[in-house]
Amino acid sequence: MQLTVYAVTLDTPCGHFSVAVNDSGAVIATAFGNRSRLHNRLPDDCHMLHDELALTKHVESQVNAYFAGKLRTFSIPIVAQGTFFQKKVWMALATIPFGETRSYGHLATVIGKPRASRAIGRANATNPVCLLVPCHRVIGADGSLTGFAFGEAIKRKLLQHEGALPP
Repeated sequence: MQLTVYAVTLDTPCGHFSVAVNDSGAVIATAFGNRSRLHNRLPDDCHMLHDELALTKHVESQVNAYFAGKLRTFSIPIVAQGTFFQKKVWMALATIPFGETRSYGHLATVIGKPRASRAIGRANATNPVCLLVPCHRVIGADGSLTGFAFGEAIKRKLLQHEGALPP
């Protein structure tokens, strides 16, 4: 049985941001770029439809509020598929406050795997719901903006927007 998902693409200061939701309105994938960027972030059994505004309106409202500086924490239901380890990393990502960053090594320590910073990086890179689960807030131990699936320029803009980096 195929899962039906609905997608919308929003215009943001970082370019297009695409979101896929299931039929109950929970976000299952996001991507900076157009809807085609969602395909490799969705489970294999998905059939994507477009522009179901009633189901995506809550996501659009919160993403717009975030970029307008009126929202720091998303309260959108998320259903992200991944391994137990990936989900543990994504839960740790969700605890990084707006305007702050953490290193891969720090996250490894937080989840009780202090020698797993590379595995943290891989799990971070596979985060299917970027922005909502803030993988952009993870930086290298030396402060470098490394490891963001949508490029350093977007990561820099997001961190500047949040005040974690100077403009």
